[in-house]
Amino acid sequence: MIKKILVWLLATVILTTVSFAAAQQPTKVYRIGYLGTGTRSPFVDVFEQGMRDHGYQLGKNLLIEYRFAEGKFDRLPDLAADLVRLNVDVIVTGVNPAIVAAKQATSTIPIVMTFGNDPIGSGLVASLANPGGNLTGLSVDTGDEFLGKRLELMKEMSGKLSRVAVLFNSANSGHQLYLKNLEHPARGLKLTLIPVGYRETGDFENAFKTMTTKQAGGVFLFSDGVSFAQRTLIASLAVKRRLPSGYPAREYVEAGGLASYGPDLNNNMRRAATYVDKILKGTKPADLPVEQPMKFELIISLKTAKQIGLTVPPNLLVRANKVIR
Repeated sequence: MIKKILVWLLATVILTTVSFAAAQQPTKVYRIGYLGTGTRSPFVDVFEQGMRDHGYQLGKNLLIEYRFAEGKFDRLPDLAADLVRLNVDVIVTGVNPAIVAAKQATSTIPIVMTFGNDPIGSGLVASLANPGGNLTGLSVDTGDEFLGKRLELMKEMSGKLSRVAVLFNSANSGHQLYLKNLEHPARGLKLTLIPVGYRETGDFENAFKTMTTKQAGGVFLFSDGVSFAQRTLIASLAVKRRLPSGYPAREYVEAGGLASYGPDLNNNMRRAATYVDKILKGTKPADLPVEQPMKFELIISLKTAKQIGLTVPPNLLVRANKVIR
């Protein structure tokens, strides 16, 4: 009997000691670097929620270091270098200028892109299936085909459209590639492209004046952090000059634009959290294929169409995923 009691006491002591030791083990705190070209956007909130959905708690087992260039792309290399000095576990970044800056800053820290523009054509990855190196993530387009479809929808919506202003960030390498890729579908649709560049938020007023001077019949926008932050201003300027406007994301239409065709960007941010989770658990970026969008949505604002005196063809309204009235 005494022997049984001693065994029971010994077992209790061992279990208590093990439980206490386990409780004293420090929780691993992961640190993520987030590099953006503009300012903090709602997409950041979606990403943070995505990380929470995977079991991470901000301030407890997860810290996020944010660095935003606020539209000044020349700041990106220094901001990326700062994240590298902090020795973050993963760098999350958005569009091509920030992706390039992160890639040039480190060849060892994993990088997850969220809105890559033509990742292969821009030289970001070797291939979608086998990206190689320390970069993987998500793209927002399928190259020429996506741009051509956007342009085709814009012409279909605007009837006799023949001259299109292309609003792009002249400091964005991804936009330069887009301009080149847009030339072929434009020729097929018999559209003349009028490139109109901007670099800072204060450039949009003059950009739209240029469109009027060059007799543009519509405006086709390439998105990045700068234009996204000023999407309400851009939409209002297009309405003021009665220009049909085409965008790559629904957020521009919700801000007053005419129409958009593109992937669900919030989904990209949720998927980015999944990529980060896998990397933190040991998966190498080179083993994670780059995802391309499989579903695109067409959003049309009848309210904006009425403001600019445009009648949207009924067949487009039937095909739209959402109509804002």
